[in-house]
Amino acid sequence: MKGAYSLSAADAARAIRDGELTSEELVKSCLARIAEFEPAVQAWQHLDEELALEQARACDKRRYEGKATGPLNGVPVGIKDIIDTHDYPTEYGSPIHAGRRTIGDSHAVARLREAGAVILGKTVTTEFAVYAPGKTTNPHDASRTPGGSSSGSAAAVASLMVPAALGTQTNGSCIRPASFCGVVGYKPSFGMVSRSGMLTQSPPLDQPGVFTRSVADAALMADAVIGYDVEDGYMLPEAKPGLAAAAVSEPPLEPRVAFMKTPAWDQAEEGTRAAFAELTEFLGDRVEEVPLDEVYDEVFEWHRRVMEADLAKNFARDFQRAPEQISPQLTEMIERGQKVLAVDYNLGIERMSLFEHGLDPVFENFDAIITPATPGEAPVGLDATGSPVFCTLWTFTGLPAITLPLMSGEAGMPLGVQLVGKKGDDARLLRTATWLTKRIDDAAE
Repeated sequence: MKGAYSLSAADAARAIRDGELTSEELVKSCLARIAEFEPAVQAWQHLDEELALEQARACDKRRYEGKATGPLNGVPVGIKDIIDTHDYPTEYGSPIHAGRRTIGDSHAVARLREAGAVILGKTVTTEFAVYAPGKTTNPHDASRTPGGSSSGSAAAVASLMVPAALGTQTNGSCIRPASFCGVVGYKPSFGMVSRSGMLTQSPPLDQPGVFTRSVADAALMADAVIGYDVEDGYMLPEAKPGLAAAAVSEPPLEPRVAFMKTPAWDQAEEGTRAAFAELTEFLGDRVEEVPLDEVYDEVFEWHRRVMEADLAKNFARDFQRAPEQISPQLTEMIERGQKVLAVDYNLGIERMSLFEHGLDPVFENFDAIITPATPGEAPVGLDATGSPVFCTLWTFTGLPAITLPLMSGEAGMPLGVQLVGKKGDDARLLRTATWLTKRIDDAAE
């Protein structure tokens, strides 16, 4: 099929299932696309064409033999290079771990394989998934950052190299690069996706996420990786929410959203403010501005203390044995984290639940919160990854968040619209995201 690389994950899975396309044809199409655009975008850390094609042929063989196949059978995906894969190195974006290999997959990758996905390769991450950039550029403008830390995953999906990819978020590492690169980035509720086999930054904050080109694909990917894992002590055994079906379902009532400027509004660029003024005017009586209590102004400091204290603890071994191979940015964070008092760390953990439940009244009256994903378009320059300030509150509280590529800024670069839902109510969030996307698309026709 000509241009198979441009298919959505759902359409590709359907075409393979119906015999209109083979996985081998799709993977070859994606590899050709990578060969054309990878020299400029630099989204991949590890890529083995023959290994990818072997997986694709195995998926095709299962289908031909009439064996059970999963919902992603034959669909290629990218994996952020802090997530373990038994057949590719996992190097954490650091020379300290060059060539690091594991004997098994992470829980999320194992579930993707169970769903039939082809693990196409490992995508670039920032150093230890923090702030020091990797080699990736923004597919829309190579002089601008793609965001971080899941830079390669976002850029690979945006440049049509792969229909979907896995990332992670400890502050803004899914939502921010998705916004900058113009794709859908979805971070499920905290505790829905296992972190087993992933780099540990901060256990109370680390949250896996997905990158796709549609809400339906994000739901399909999330359905594949969601599942209880006894190895992740933050998870509870619960029924799977069935996000793929929910994302394409009609809402029982037309959704209402709360426009929340958050404590970061003073950092929003003028173009972002104007875009959201236009968006809220367009939504009319379906949106209402809701202020936040001043106590939420403290979220940035509480998040910083928890994250940096955990970085100091979890990166201590590498910091002790090879400090010269750790960037100045991360060194400063680790050194600050070493000074965080235990009482302040524990107060920060308490604040997570308090801040989360303080938002419960909002979700009694609204289907989702709408807010910027980033202060503005991707900044020019490749020496930083942009600000995560519009993501911090939602990561700290563990709420599900999705950014939608619905707007553009003054320079013509993508500008994401972030929707946030109640913790555990991801189905309603995705259904609302589909409604908003359709409403804007219909108005544009």
